[in-house]
Amino acid sequence: MTHWKLTLSYDGSSFHGWQIQNVPNGPPTIQSTLSRAIASLTGETVLPQGSGRTDAGVHALGQVATFALEAPIPAANLQHSLNRALPASIRVLSVEAVPETFHARHSATAKTYEYRIFENRLQHSGGAITERICSPFLAPFVWDCHWPVNLVAMQGAADDFLGHQDFTSFAAADPDLATRNDPSSGPSPLKTITRSTLTRESNLLIYRVTGSGFLHHMVRNIVGTLVEVGRGALAPDSIPGIVAARNRSAAGPHRTCIRPLPRLRRLRAAAGFGYRS
Repeated sequence: MTHWKLTLSYDGSSFHGWQIQNVPNGPPTIQSTLSRAIASLTGETVLPQGSGRTDAGVHALGQVATFALEAPIPAANLQHSLNRALPASIRVLSVEAVPETFHARHSATAKTYEYRIFENRLQHSGGAITERICSPFLAPFVWDCHWPVNLVAMQGAADDFLGHQDFTSFAAADPDLATRNDPSSGPSPLKTITRSTLTRESNLLIYRVTGSGFLHHMVRNIVGTLVEVGRGALAPDSIPGIVAARNRSAAGPHRTCIRPLPRLRRLRAAAGFGYRS
């Protein structure tokens, strides 16, 4: 069998996340769509393993997937055929054969998320506020933020996420909290963040965070907290105390990161993953 590594880019707007839904006629996901495309080409049923399980509406710039096939097929042919079989919202950027020991998730050394914010209201030095309209062509890929925010304050707060810390305060408030806090039975809340930057680029605020891994909803909750700092609802030096609290209620509201949409709640993010050469 040949073990394959695919690098994917996708628009997650119409998908219910990465992971296949184990229900009859379940909603479309990236994993299920990719699996069906592979089956249509090779007749083999495989379940591609991804570097991470992106949520509903999350986009990817460089998601990595791995799977094995018995069918002998050149890498270039597999890439070309998959791009013809997949919807236009999913593109295979590269295909390469890898050793059997390589695994999309277990072999990853770092993951990077990028969160894009459209500033709906810009406050100038004199106090005047300029109203801006988010283009419908941009809207699916940004958070249309309705508060004027202080970029300098947010940049200072972003630095406090660096290092090896317990990020329980920024994890999803869900029923498996006890499991997530037990490293022997679930993901550890201890994560190492090596990059946490906020910049203004092409009239957007771009938050980029790189780490060893992330808890469920961790990035969107970090962004929500940074915006609370930017709009003056939280002090710029409050992040260390929020981290130390190890309590989800201490951080910024989850709702500030997501705008409700019909049938979906979309996180405006894109993910990429790094590997050892």
